[in-house]
Amino acid sequence: MYWFFVILAFLLAGIKTQKPKKYQKVSVIIPAYNEEDTVAKVVEVVKKVSFVDEIIVVNDGSSDNTEAEATKAGARVITHEVNKGKGEALNTGYREAECDIIAFIDADIYNLTSAKVEAMIRPILEGKTDITKTKFSRASGRVTELTAKPLLNFFFPEISFEQPLSGQFAAKKEVLKKINFESDYGVDVGIVIDADVLGISIMEVDIGAIEHDMSPLSDLNLMANEVVRTIIGRANKYGRVVMIDDIGYYIRMSIVGLSLVILGLFTIFFVKFVPLAVGVIISIIGIVLSIYYIVKVITKSIGMFRKTPGRNLVKSFIKIHFPMIISIIVLLLMISTFIGAAHFEHGVLSIEPNSRNLIIYADNSPRDNTISVRGPYTVDTAIENESNEIRMPADAMMTLGIKVNDTIQFDNDDGYLINETRQGESDILRLPIEVKKILDVDNGEVIQNSRLKDVFEGALMVHSQENDNTTIVEKFLITSRDKHSSTFEVLLDNNSLINSSGIFKNNVSYGVSVNGDTIGSFNYKTNLTKTFNYDGHKVKIAFTDTNSTSINLFTRENQDNFLNIQF
Repeated sequence: MYWFFVILAFLLAGIKTQKPKKYQKVSVIIPAYNEEDTVAKVVEVVKKVSFVDEIIVVNDGSSDNTEAEATKAGARVITHEVNKGKGEALNTGYREAECDIIAFIDADIYNLTSAKVEAMIRPILEGKTDITKTKFSRASGRVTELTAKPLLNFFFPEISFEQPLSGQFAAKKEVLKKINFESDYGVDVGIVIDADVLGISIMEVDIGAIEHDMSPLSDLNLMANEVVRTIIGRANKYGRVVMIDDIGYYIRMSIVGLSLVILGLFTIFFVKFVPLAVGVIISIIGIVLSIYYIVKVITKSIGMFRKTPGRNLVKSFIKIHFPMIISIIVLLLMISTFIGAAHFEHGVLSIEPNSRNLIIYADNSPRDNTISVRGPYTVDTAIENESNEIRMPADAMMTLGIKVNDTIQFDNDDGYLINETRQGESDILRLPIEVKKILDVDNGEVIQNSRLKDVFEGALMVHSQENDNTTIVEKFLITSRDKHSSTFEVLLDNNSLINSSGIFKNNVSYGVSVNGDTIGSFNYKTNLTKTFNYDGHKVKIAFTDTNSTSINLFTRENQDNFLNIQF
């Protein structure tokens, strides 16, 4: 029976909280400068942590009762006769400490708890890391966001802590011997940089919300200066400036090349006053520059890595290359956007990413331009005394398949004459009041080229073409969607008058007239050839099925003759 009580006694002894065996002593250093209101409370909280053996308050030349309050709370106090700065206070405490693990905690924290202190020390006790630094459940300070993070991202991009300037951290004393303590506010970031470069493991620990006094602007200015000096000094010491200047030049030039490609594409699609050829040239120059310097970046990076291999150097390379990588991603996204906005139907490639449309005709049908950039168009009121005219931009005419002096009719009205825009109004669409009502558009409304056919859907277009002394008039309706079209040639006495194209429906009857007189009709079918005789003349219409599309639906016989030849 006695053996049972012996085993039980050992089990109970094992349940009792003990310090980790590897490190038996923990020191907490509390730098304090005029913190009489909070230092005692901070000491009292730290005393509640079971594995803390030593509490040292470094009174850094305070002019208030900081020293007395810390002593009364039970801390060991070391006093600087004059204020030497936070870094010197930490250094003094670290050198006086007799323990294996040292934690640094600010003296002005109002809501410090023993759980927060334990959270920053325990990972070191458990052998998970050499140094812990804390982050808080609040937004980073102004010095951190405006000074520390930008400089660290530039010179030490592998360091990506949320709060690199945290005042609360802990470390093994043996690793602190390898680190150079700054004498001022640069001490925090200096320890982080030294540890990173030296390969000392650092863990960022979230200890929850922290409440302390906000520093005045004058102190923040001083802190920012000291942080900048520390980061720049470490960058020079560890050769990061050389690395940035060397490989950074190639990265910057590759970004210039990629940016030119992006600029060229942007110019093509969105900058109306820059010719299309200029945008293409800019893009080509950018492609050449980016390819050349990206190759230089890759070869230079490989060479530098072979000379100085190391985990942290690899991480730095990756972060340093991020601007170039982001530029490549932006370019790829931009290109993918254009590809996603591309439509290819029956030999016509149309890229319409936004307000300005790139139109490419890849078929062999007759066009004024096989490639063009069109729109958008802004609606405005017709000019005085032009109530029967529509002034339309040339690009809009091209999209609708008409030209100057053609006529457009709505709801069986007498029609409106198409006229060109005035000088300086290249993208203004001037419409009479009645036309705006019919089309349901208002002044100032912007119409993209791709939406133009929707706005004019159902309108009857009277399109004229001249050939010597002969006029050929076509009539067609505007449709909202591109559909398969056929090309046809009109010959008079075996002399070719025009080549045109549009939408015809199989087995639908279409009428033809000469000088206003109907000379016959035909039922359309693919590759049809039809001949008519008129007053000793022979009119021949030859259709060819081609890989092309159109929005022009020719009028059927029961609507009107689709073709009228006047000579």
